[in-house]
Amino acid sequence: MKTRIDCFSADCPSRALFDQVSDKWSMLVLISLEEEPVRFNAIKRRLEGVTQKALTQCLRKLERNGLLSRHVIPVSPIAVQYEITPLGRTLLQPFKVMHDWTLTKLPEVEEARRVFDQRNME
Repeated sequence: MKTRIDCFSADCPSRALFDQVSDKWSMLVLISLEEEPVRFNAIKRRLEGVTQKALTQCLRKLERNGLLSRHVIPVSPIAVQYEITPLGRTLLQPFKVMHDWTLTKLPEVEEARRVFDQRNME
C-alpha cells in the first residue's frame, strides 16, 4: 500500500518527518557531524543550551529516521559515538542554505521585529 502524501493533511507522514528534521537541534546535530563521527558529550558541549534529555531525544529520532548512526565504543567507561549517514548528508546542503539565508536576512528580520514591537506598544 502506497502512502498518500498530502502535506496539508493532519495525518500526512511527511509532516512528522519534516518536524523531526527541521527543528533547531536536529539541524545543528547533523551539521556538527559533517566532518567526523563525534561522541555524545562532544556534541552536547558544542550545542550550547541543549539539555541532555533534548539531545538524547534528538539523536534517537535522527537515528530512527536513518540520518545518523550510533556506535558503542567498548572502552571503560563505555562511550557512544554518532556519525552522519549518507541519507543524513543529503540534508546538509539545504541546512546550509537556510543558515546562509538566516545570516543574510537577519538585519531585515530584526528591523521588522523592531517595527512590529513599536507598533504594538502604542
